[in-house]
Amino acid sequence: MANLEAFKHINPDSGFPTILHPNFNPKIRDWTPPDPPHKEVVPAKDRASFADPAKLNLLSTAKPVDLTESIGTVLHGVQLSKLNEVQLDELALLVSERGVVFFREQDLTTESQEKLFSHYGTLDKHPSQKDGKHVVIRGSNQDHRQISNYTPWPQAGFHADTSFEINPPSYSLLRMEQHPPVGGDTAWVSQYGLYDSLSPVYKKLFESLHAVHTSRLQYDTILDLWGTGPNRPPVDSHHPAVRTHPVTGLKALNVNEGFVTGFAELKKPESDKLLDFSILYIHSADDHYVRWKWQVGDVAFWDNRATIHRVIPGKYEAGTRRGIRTTVFGEKPFFDPKSEGREERAERLTREKDVGNKPNGVKEEGGVAN
Repeated sequence: MANLEAFKHINPDSGFPTILHPNFNPKIRDWTPPDPPHKEVVPAKDRASFADPAKLNLLSTAKPVDLTESIGTVLHGVQLSKLNEVQLDELALLVSERGVVFFREQDLTTESQEKLFSHYGTLDKHPSQKDGKHVVIRGSNQDHRQISNYTPWPQAGFHADTSFEINPPSYSLLRMEQHPPVGGDTAWVSQYGLYDSLSPVYKKLFESLHAVHTSRLQYDTILDLWGTGPNRPPVDSHHPAVRTHPVTGLKALNVNEGFVTGFAELKKPESDKLLDFSILYIHSADDHYVRWKWQVGDVAFWDNRATIHRVIPGKYEAGTRRGIRTTVFGEKPFFDPKSEGREERAERLTREKDVGNKPNGVKEEGGVAN
């Protein structure tokens, strides 16, 4: 935290740091990103689209255990490095449905992780990433509540990876190489569940809006706090506040704490209040939440179109947490008004099953089942 420029400018009256405008912060002002912004691409068809819905090849070798009703599954008895392409496709479908899938005691290396994840598309490059194929994830033991006074990006907030990109990542995979015995957990929340739990009125409201996803706040923080230069200039993207998942066809709330600053169609007081509600709503969604306690060799594989996540702040020793994350480009987010929520689909399928099980001639609600 002492790296922040504000700590070089202590107010004589309060004794606390003074925030500088970015144009007067030399670390931000003097940086020229070496790469241009990403341009929209049309990725190859999602590998989950090729999977057997029953996932028989994958589940013949792996035992799934769901961690909660809404989100999170552990696959036991399988090494990711040994899966064939058919099984990898079925794994992507499971991730799309359950949001995040966990593995213990994996034998992947950085090189084999990059090779495996390339099966799912073109590897993305984080704005702060120096290696072309992966980014090192360390976590932080600093007081994010205090840091937020002096740098604009809510680092400890729930987010989908680089959701500000015009083509945000679809899948991410994090493999833990080093980890403290306590602390540094990661939590995920289901965006399917967040949408489902809204009232009908709020569902319609969010469906009518575009969320403003920006990298501006992260851009300034990377330079000021991390002391490294972002590869690309900051960007704003206006993505649907409710998006349709291209594989499952389900609606997901596409709002997060880390990168969303408001809603394009609303006036600022309206936008601020709706964003305040969204953040409170996310943090109170315990019924759509899963928290993972890491061990060295663990892997988490998640879908950024169906989940948001955050590392839990802690007091663990600096330098004791290190993971390797790979991501792949996804499609530009879209909203299909004909798509349905997860609970809505489950209710529809139950009704259709009940109707199909009724014998011919049985009356129901004044009609005839046939």
